Amino acid sequence: MNALSFTPTTVSLDLGGAPISLETGRIAKQAHGAVIARQGGTMVLVAACHAAPREGIDFFPLTVDYRESVFAAGKIPGGWFKREGRPTLKETLTSRLIDRPLRPLFEEGYNDDTMITAQVISYDGEHAPELLAMVAASAALVISEIPFPNPVGGVRVGRVAGKLVVNPTTAQRADSDLDLLVAGTSEALVMVECGAKEVTETDMVKALAFGHDQVKQLVKLQEELRAKVGKTKLVPVKAERDQAIYDSIAAKYAEKLMAALTMKVKIESYKALDLLKKEVVADFTAEKPELKGEVKACFDLLKETLFRNAILKQGVRLDGRKFDQIRPLNIEVGFLPGAHGSALFTRGETQAMVTTTLGTLDDIQIIDGLEEEYKKKFYLHYNFPGYSVGECKPNRGPGRREMGHGMLAERAIQAVMPSADENPYTVRVVSDITESNGSSSMATICGGTLSLMDAGIKLKAPVAGVAMGLVSDGEKFVVLSDIAGQEDHYGDMDFKVAGTEHGITALQMDIKIGGITTDILTKALDQAKAGRLHLLEQMGQTLSAPRAEFAGNAPQMHSLQLPKEKIRDVIGKGGATIRGIIDASGCSVNIDDNGLCQVAGPTKEKLAIALKMIGDLIQTAEVGKTYMGKVAKVVEFGAFVTILPGLDGLLHVSEMAPHRVKNPADEVSEGQEIMVKVIGVDEKNGKIKLSRKALLAEAAPVSE
Repeated sequence: MNALSFTPTTVSLDLGGAPISLETGRIAKQAHGAVIARQGGTMVLVAACHAAPREGIDFFPLTVDYRESVFAAGKIPGGWFKREGRPTLKETLTSRLIDRPLRPLFEEGYNDDTMITAQVISYDGEHAPELLAMVAASAALVISEIPFPNPVGGVRVGRVAGKLVVNPTTAQRADSDLDLLVAGTSEALVMVECGAKEVTETDMVKALAFGHDQVKQLVKLQEELRAKVGKTKLVPVKAERDQAIYDSIAAKYAEKLMAALTMKVKIESYKALDLLKKEVVADFTAEKPELKGEVKACFDLLKETLFRNAILKQGVRLDGRKFDQIRPLNIEVGFLPGAHGSALFTRGETQAMVTTTLGTLDDIQIIDGLEEEYKKKFYLHYNFPGYSVGECKPNRGPGRREMGHGMLAERAIQAVMPSADENPYTVRVVSDITESNGSSSMATICGGTLSLMDAGIKLKAPVAGVAMGLVSDGEKFVVLSDIAGQEDHYGDMDFKVAGTEHGITALQMDIKIGGITTDILTKALDQAKAGRLHLLEQMGQTLSAPRAEFAGNAPQMHSLQLPKEKIRDVIGKGGATIRGIIDASGCSVNIDDNGLCQVAGPTKEKLAIALKMIGDLIQTAEVGKTYMGKVAKVVEFGAFVTILPGLDGLLHVSEMAPHRVKNPADEVSEGQEIMVKVIGVDEKNGKIKLSRKALLAEAAPVSE
């Protein structure tokens, strides 16, 4: 008998016809909370731990690390070391996906170092692990002593043939026009991530409400688990501000602080705020230097209070705009002559320099992970250099924020990318944020659309994006369009909405309060639509449609479908033939497993050379057609005649002349050019039968 026998605790429910279970007590029992979430054959292990807070810390240090162990899908990692390496893009984005709904729901005052580790330990190829990881993370926190009181549920919502589906399988997702990830508590939604194919605002609200109904079931499941194994929670100490100091600062400096907050230029405003803060600290700590931390905290609280009062009580924004007003725009396209497509999109003090590069099949990105390997012909990269906000920050590659913003923009534009028939290129879009004061990811979407159109990419429709904000006191709320940096920092919501004039292609929502209701979501979506239509109109005045031709400096491209029986002829023995085409033409030639051949050259002339060489190789003989051929070899029973490059046919002795031929060499010789007619092609082996007799008979004069 096992001396370490134990009985795990499990709870389960049926969600949309697919059971989901949460189990604890089997694995990772030394963690402060550990849960395995399972759906079908997909299992995710999540452990939550915390450590005593660092001395003097004034923020919450939460770290989420999601990893996909490829053994979960019966695979061995590629590469030299044959083990998992740095986090993939998907792992990084999923870590953010888990972090975003959990972070605002920890109790105020809790600043312990907290680590959530999620590991996919089994994958069945049908049930996605990302949302299971989110639910397991919430459950691990809920049953631990960590002060996380309200469970969070997360589901994926798809729409297949007009019907909403919860946690669609891999096959269903391929047929869905909606990929909506929803997280929330029993009371409200706290996070939304979405890609869609021009879904209307009305349908999106229905999908969000449907998703929240499913989330509530997962919240109940976690509460059931907590009732069985939950630990007593820690009680954090909430920092209380010194009211007397706060009131004194407000009385003396509120007017100056408001003047600094409402300066029109961001850099000037930030500089004035810094100088004023130093003045306040010096004033109130001259005799009591130990109050420095408290004075700074009271100053920051006053700054936030003034911002919120201006919105909720006075009905004004810091920059003087109306609640639904978009900042002034300046748009340029085609300003970088070396790029295939370019756009400089400026909205207020946010600016994105976006370029489009057209590449070949050699530039396709190959993605390998838990799922089957797949290829991406369109990808978007987002960069946020320090100079965009006046900071001395070295470039160390993209972080989680940059990856998340880039993927949001990529998802928004992917929905309108043309088919392979209309666009033979691999496409890379790069957005460099050159100035930032809020909504840079949405500027990326607008600039990305324009740069693609400038490169000649035939988008199905232009896409624009706008970031919405929220300020609420629990009773009254105000939705803000095109939020600036201060509104993002001190507001309660960052709700990014992108789409065409017909519908939504991407959503991303994060909140800093306990959740938002359907009424707020509806208001935000409607206001976002008005802003989006305004942006699309302004973009259209600069570039109303894609360029008629692809960029002149882009690779000259042509795709053709090779007959299956001709693929070998084009490639040649050991690849000799295709290498010869590449060397002779200076073009790249790529052939996939299905025989789709893509040829790319630096000029139209070189492209034509390669296409002719390939065309000669794949030509087939047509029965009844006459060809000028060259005798390749004379044999006892006739002659082999080359009628097309690499294509020989047999001219049998019986078909050489209208009269009887005893010796083929009497009629033809090697190297001789003769006219022949194709009289048959064997369907099984492709052998070609030629005739010269038929042509000679046709040409013979008719006797009278």
